[in-house]
Amino acid sequence: MEARCRVPPRTSSLGPLLRGYRHAAGMTLEELAERAGVSARAIGDMERGRSRGPQARTMEALADALALEGTDRAALLVAARAGRRRPKDPAPGLCDLPPDIPDFVGRDKESAWLARAGDSPGGPRVAIVSGGPGLGKSALAVHAAWQVAERYGDGRFFIDLRGLDAEPVAPHQALSRLLKALGIREKEIPADTDERRALYGRLMRDRRVLVVLDNAVGEAQLRPLLPGPGRSTVWVTSRRALTGIEHAARLPLGPLPAAAAASMLGTIISSHSVIINTPYDSIAGGRDDDGGAATDATADDIADDIAAVTADDIAAATVHGAPDDAALREIADRCGHLPLALRIAANRLLSRPSWSPRDLADRLAAEDLRLDRLTAGDLHIQSAFTLSYAQLTPELKLLFRRLALVPGPDFGSALGAVLTGLPEPRTEQLTDELVELGLLVPTTGDRVAFHDLIRLYANKRLHDEESPEDTRAAGTRMNDWLLATARAAGQWFEPDKPHDPTPHGPTPHGPTPHGPTPHDPGAPGESAQPGDGEPSDASSAAATPPTGLHSQQAAREWLEDEGHNWFAAFREAAQEGRHTTVVAVAEAMHWFSDWWIFWGHWPEVFARSHAAAHALGDTRTEAVHLNYLAWSLQVCLGDAAGSEIRALEAERLARQAGDRAQQAWALLYAAHAAAALERPEDALAYGERAAELFREVGDKEGHPQALLGTAHDLTTLRRPHEALDRLRHVLALVTDPASAPAPHIADYAVANTLRAIGTTHAGLGDWAQAVTAYRQALETGPRVGIPNLRALILHGLARALYQQREYAQARTALAEARDLFHASGNTAKAAEAEAELSDWGPPDRHDG
Repeated sequence: MEARCRVPPRTSSLGPLLRGYRHAAGMTLEELAERAGVSARAIGDMERGRSRGPQARTMEALADALALEGTDRAALLVAARAGRRRPKDPAPGLCDLPPDIPDFVGRDKESAWLARAGDSPGGPRVAIVSGGPGLGKSALAVHAAWQVAERYGDGRFFIDLRGLDAEPVAPHQALSRLLKALGIREKEIPADTDERRALYGRLMRDRRVLVVLDNAVGEAQLRPLLPGPGRSTVWVTSRRALTGIEHAARLPLGPLPAAAAASMLGTIISSHSVIINTPYDSIAGGRDDDGGAATDATADDIADDIAAVTADDIAAATVHGAPDDAALREIADRCGHLPLALRIAANRLLSRPSWSPRDLADRLAAEDLRLDRLTAGDLHIQSAFTLSYAQLTPELKLLFRRLALVPGPDFGSALGAVLTGLPEPRTEQLTDELVELGLLVPTTGDRVAFHDLIRLYANKRLHDEESPEDTRAAGTRMNDWLLATARAAGQWFEPDKPHDPTPHGPTPHGPTPHGPTPHDPGAPGESAQPGDGEPSDASSAAATPPTGLHSQQAAREWLEDEGHNWFAAFREAAQEGRHTTVVAVAEAMHWFSDWWIFWGHWPEVFARSHAAAHALGDTRTEAVHLNYLAWSLQVCLGDAAGSEIRALEAERLARQAGDRAQQAWALLYAAHAAAALERPEDALAYGERAAELFREVGDKEGHPQALLGTAHDLTTLRRPHEALDRLRHVLALVTDPASAPAPHIADYAVANTLRAIGTTHAGLGDWAQAVTAYRQALETGPRVGIPNLRALILHGLARALYQQREYAQARTALAEARDLFHASGNTAKAAEAEAELSDWGPPDRHDG
C-alpha cells in the first residue's frame, strides 16, 4: 500500500522534517529503512541531526518510500541540499555534552525541575541554576541533560563559559562555537557579534535543541547566547543569581539534604571499594563544579570499571567493612552536605584502604584542619572557594573576611559595617553582592549566613591576610557594639521607659515580669568599679547603637535576631573579667527576659552577672543579680529547689545592704519556688511578707505581683473565695492611675489577673464566669503581645467552653493555644494542648 503524507511537518530542518513525514506516513524507522533501502541507523542519524547533508540519491529513495510529491518532496530535498552545503559535524568535544556521572546521587527533585523547565507551552525557555561553589551545579545540569536527551533530537550542546577565569569566554567566541555546532562553516560565520546572534536565533527557532551554558559570569555574557522564541531550551549554571535575566525559571541550589548527603557517600564508597586503584579521585560528580578538567581517567573509563564489578565482587569486598551509618552522617555534616566536599571525602577514604569511615569522621572534626583535609589528588575544596574569592573587589574581600568573626549563625549588614568601618548603606550593597555570588546565603528577613565550609575558608583568609592586631581590633569593635546595642535595646522594656503603643508581634515570653533595680550598677558614680581589662568609657562610646531602635518592637526584634551574637560577646566579656560590662548588660536584660523566656540562656546570663557582681564586691548589686538568677532557675529550668536557695541568699544580702525592695523581690521568688515545691503555707507566708515590703517602699510593679502570687496560694489552700477577693483587689490596684505600674506592666498584670480569676471560677465549677473572665483577659492580651500568656488564657477558655458544651468554639480556642505555645517555644504546653485535642476527638464527635 502506498504511504501518503497527511500532515506536512512545520519546519525547514532536515531532521525534524524527515521524522515528521515518517510519522505522518505511519511508518516506523525500520519500515522506512526497508522500503527505501537505507539503513535504519543512517535514517536515525538524519532525524537526530547528526547527518545533515546525505547524498541526493539517498534522499530520492527516502522521498519515494514516503510517497512524497509536490511541495512535500521539494521541501525534503531542499533541506537535504542545505545540509550538504554545510561542513561536516564539528570536531568531537567542540560543544558535546560531557559524559553522565555514573554514580550521581540525590538531586532527584532538582533534576525533575530541570526536565520540566522550558517544556511548558508559553513558559520560559531559559532555566538558571545558581548557587555557591561546591554545590554540584554543573554535575546536576549534565546529569539532567542526559535524562532528557531524547527530547532534543536536533542536538544537545554544552559550553563552559569559564565565568571564574581572568578572561571568561566572550559572547562573540561562544556564538562562533554554537554556530559551528549548528553546522555553519567557519567562513560563513558573520564577523559582527549582533549578526552572529541573529543567525543563531534563526537557526534555533525551528530546532529542538538543548543548550547548557555552564559557569556564566554575568548577564552581559549570557544575553547574546539566549536564542529567543522557538522550540529550543537553554539551561544556565552560575555562581551568580543572574537576577537581571528576565523571563527565566530559577533554581537556587543549596546543599544536599542530610540523608541524601550520607547516601551519596555510601554509594560512592560501595561502588568503588573494589576498584580502589582506579584513578577517579578528582572527578566531582564527573567534573569539578567549575567545569575544569578532572583527571586522566574519563568518566567512560570509570563507568566501564564499575560495570565490570559484579554483585559478588561487592559482597566480597572488605576494604572498609560494613558501612558505618553514624560515621557517614558525621562526615556528611562536616562536609556541610556540599556535593564537591562529599566527593572529595569519599575519594580520600577510598584512597586509604586502612581507614574506616569513623577514622575520616574523626580527622574532619578539627575545624582548623578540615579544609586542608578535604583534599583528594588534585581536587581541593579550597580551590573552588578561591576561584570565587579571587573575583572579589578589595571591599568585598574585606567584608567577606571580617564576617568570619561573627560568632552566631547569621548576621545583618549593620554588623558588617561595624567590622569593616564602611558606611552601612555601602555594606548592605556589598552583602547583596556576596549573596549574588553565592558566598553568602539569605536566611530570614534581611539576614544572611555563611555555609559552614565557606565560613572556615573566610576565617582562613582572615588569618592569612590580616595582622593579628587588625583582627583583634575588629573583633573588639564588634563585641563592644553588640553589647552597647543590647543594653540600649533592653532598656526599652524597663517600667519607666516610654513605649510604642502599637501591638507587638509574636515572641516567646514568660509568665511573670520580675523586678527592676533603682539604679544601674554599672553607671558612672555607682559603687561598682571596673575590673581588670575593663574598656574605658571612650571605647564604649565608640560602639554606637543603631539608630533603628526607635521602638520597643524594633528593640525586641534586634535582641532576638542578634541573640546568638550579643550573647557570645557577653560570654566573652565575662571570660575576660569585664565585670562592670557584664553586670550592666544583664541589668538591661532583666525586664526583657520575660518577653523571651524560652530563649534558653537566661540562667547563664544571670549566673555570670551574679559572679561579676560578687567580684566587684557590691553587696546590693550581688543581691539584685542573685534574684535574677533565682527567677531564671525557677521559670526557665523548673529548678524550684535551686531557685529557693538563691532567693533566700539574695534576701540575706539585701537585708545586709539595707535594700527592702530587693528583700521583697527575693521573698517573692522564694514564694514562687515554695509553691512549685508544693509548700503553699510557706509560699503564702513569703508572698505576704513580700507584698508588705513592696507596699512600704511604694514599688508599684512588685506589689500587685506579690498579691497575685498569694491569691494562687490561697486557691491551692482551698480558700478560693478569699483568692477571688484578693484578685479583684489586684485588678483595682493596676487599673487605678494612682497605684498602677507602667502601662505595659499594668496591661500584663490585668491580663494575668483576669486569667487567674477565670481559673479560680473554673475550679469552683462556675464555667460561665470563667468564660467571661478569660474573654476579658483576651481583650487586654493584644496590648501585651506575649504569645505564651495569650496561649495560657486560650487554654483555660477552651476548657471552660468545653464544659459548657460549646465544642466547636472550644476546639478553635485550644488549637490557637497550641499554635501559640509552639510559637513561644513552650513545647510542654503545646504537647498538652495537642493531647487534649486528640482526646476531644474530631470536630463532629459531639454533633447532634
